[in-house]
Amino acid sequence: MRSIRAAATGAVMLSLALAASACGGGSSAGGGSNDSPKELTYWASNQGASIEADKKVLQPELDKFEKQTGIKVKLEVVPWSDLLNRILTATTSGQGPDVLNIGNTWSASLQATGGLLPWDDEQFEKIGGKDRFVDSALGSTGAEGQPPAAVPLYSMAYALYYNKQMFADAGIDAPPATWDEFVAAGKKLSKDGKWGTAMEGSNPSENVHHAYVFAKQHGADFFTADGKPDFTGDGVVTAVKQYVDLMAKDKVIAPGNAEYAQNQSVSDFAKGRTGMLLWQSASANLKSQGMSEDAYGIAPVPVQSGSPGPGKQVNSMVAGINLAVFKNTDNLDGATEFVKFMTSDAEQKILNTAYSSIPPVKAAQADPAFNTPANAVLKDTLANSAVALPQVPDESQFETAVGTAVKDLFADAAAGRPVTTHSVKAALTKAQQQMPTK
Repeated sequence: MRSIRAAATGAVMLSLALAASACGGGSSAGGGSNDSPKELTYWASNQGASIEADKKVLQPELDKFEKQTGIKVKLEVVPWSDLLNRILTATTSGQGPDVLNIGNTWSASLQATGGLLPWDDEQFEKIGGKDRFVDSALGSTGAEGQPPAAVPLYSMAYALYYNKQMFADAGIDAPPATWDEFVAAGKKLSKDGKWGTAMEGSNPSENVHHAYVFAKQHGADFFTADGKPDFTGDGVVTAVKQYVDLMAKDKVIAPGNAEYAQNQSVSDFAKGRTGMLLWQSASANLKSQGMSEDAYGIAPVPVQSGSPGPGKQVNSMVAGINLAVFKNTDNLDGATEFVKFMTSDAEQKILNTAYSSIPPVKAAQADPAFNTPANAVLKDTLANSAVALPQVPDESQFETAVGTAVKDLFADAAAGRPVTTHSVKAALTKAQQQMPTK
């Protein structure tokens, strides 16, 4: 995930990228070429426990691609703290990789730079057709009414992971289904130096994901129907306060989590320091840190009341990674062939198994290997109770502005300063003022 500094820089860089998109690199027509048909550069996002772990997953597959096609792929795994900033710099300068991973929430923002290859129907046919992909994944590939800016690669959803032994020791019989139950369980778990749950309080993107879901559960949104920022409505303010109150009022999150930004919350759960974790497709990460699959259960993220579903019962954003091609690549045919390879049924099974994510390709998702109890929760969430973050050109600035506002509220909570409805609204008002004016 992105660091504070990278996120803040990203907002500035995106503005520059938007201004420069009409005069980006590549050919005079702004398109790609096939001047270097035997090589590709690929920026992969850091999906595993470390960059080295990702290289161990990806390099054998890239070697397989080279053997099949004769095209050598130069791999760079880019940390989340750097990825968006690197991409925005590349769209401005015209000097970037041929193929890259993007967080699916960035699709519309990066699409607006003009730096990515549009995936129209003709381009999709080169990789087997758009109908190979599940609808929820395609819904997070760019602005509505425009050809997608990228192709789905990994699909994820948030789930509630809970430590079975800690639950038993605390006398908790079942995973919480509502936030009231979540807080009650968290208070029982928060003792003897351990805590109910953990959050990445200093990670803007993670903050936005949770704040957005809470807002949807309150029937609110951060944007109007015509795409204008609307951060200060009662529903949004109530939602953000409820999220921050897990630390400020409910005391089920350690104050030190206000500084978390590098997946420390996953490590705390894996090491038995917290009893619950709200995370995207965490199984592979937990296993890499020595936590047995038998040690934890997985359940849907809580809702305000009842059970997850459409409307106000949404309990996750549609998380995932998309695969994009820079428009000015010098190996357009090879880049397209690489996307076809990475989204093939066989590779989808290999890669999504390695990252405990869900294949966005229908045939791969139907494979028995993805019919585990954990995946059942994730697939059901993606199908029935997850929504895409706003696919608007200003989405990246939204993540930065609101995510940083929530980070500052967590800092207040950690320092013992009151987090009130007034202070939450003031923070969100400031965030809205940071958004671009049309």
